[in-house]
Amino acid sequence: MNERFHIHLISDSTGETTLGVLKASIAQFEGVEVQEHIWPMVRSTAQMEKVIQEIKENPGPVIFTLVSARLRQPLIEECTRLNVPCVSVLDPVIEAMAHFFNRQTVNRPGGQHTLNAEYFDRIEALHYVMAHDDGQAAQGVSEADLVLVGVSRTSKTPTSIYLANHYGLKTANVPFVPGITLPDALFHLPETLMVGLTASADRLVQIRRNRLLMLNQEPETDYVDIETVKAEISQARKLFSKNTWPVIDVTRRSIEETAAAIYQLYIRFHEEKETVDI
Repeated sequence: MNERFHIHLISDSTGETTLGVLKASIAQFEGVEVQEHIWPMVRSTAQMEKVIQEIKENPGPVIFTLVSARLRQPLIEECTRLNVPCVSVLDPVIEAMAHFFNRQTVNRPGGQHTLNAEYFDRIEALHYVMAHDDGQAAQGVSEADLVLVGVSRTSKTPTSIYLANHYGLKTANVPFVPGITLPDALFHLPETLMVGLTASADRLVQIRRNRLLMLNQEPETDYVDIETVKAEISQARKLFSKNTWPVIDVTRRSIEETAAAIYQLYIRFHEEKETVDI
């Protein structure tokens, strides 16, 4: 039986950093369930008082990103009194950077969310993904930074969204369907990285069955026939191989892991092109 714990995530910004740290950390433990208490945009003493009261009522570890000493001090003191861990996840990184750069920090809450050029690049990339999802607007695919191709349910859309949101990459995705020819434009994109996505037949059948059940559709069709799915995967792999497109198997990868692997391919793709151009 899993043991359940309260964990408090406190931030003077969106709280995304604390949530990411918690998910990465909790994955290292078995038999543990956590109830997250998320407190974003905490920037006043009154707000911190409410947070501390909640921690008193539901004691548990605290993970925080707060730049204001005025807010940090009462939180740390209360956690010490309650004998619960209280961890500032950014302090070690910021202190190391400050020492290396020989600079003082500006203590700006949510500084990473400043509306700069990178922010607007991500927004533009997200718009592009939505307009070029699932083979739409093939005529504009030449503007893509990269194109994902794969059979149904290989996480093309969520991976495209993640790549746009986190890396600012304009990502188009195109389904591979046996018997349907891919747009000719895909084979004439020398400046665009093409990536094939695949997965095991068993995994695809499982995901597709769940999809059909959710849509209240007939559960027994060629769409979930194991032999048909294996043939789809085989044909897609032959296409990827013929065009020397790199392939990523998403069977045991999360969206984040798949996107990170694709981003590394993207960096390498452009490094190699720069070397050739030189």
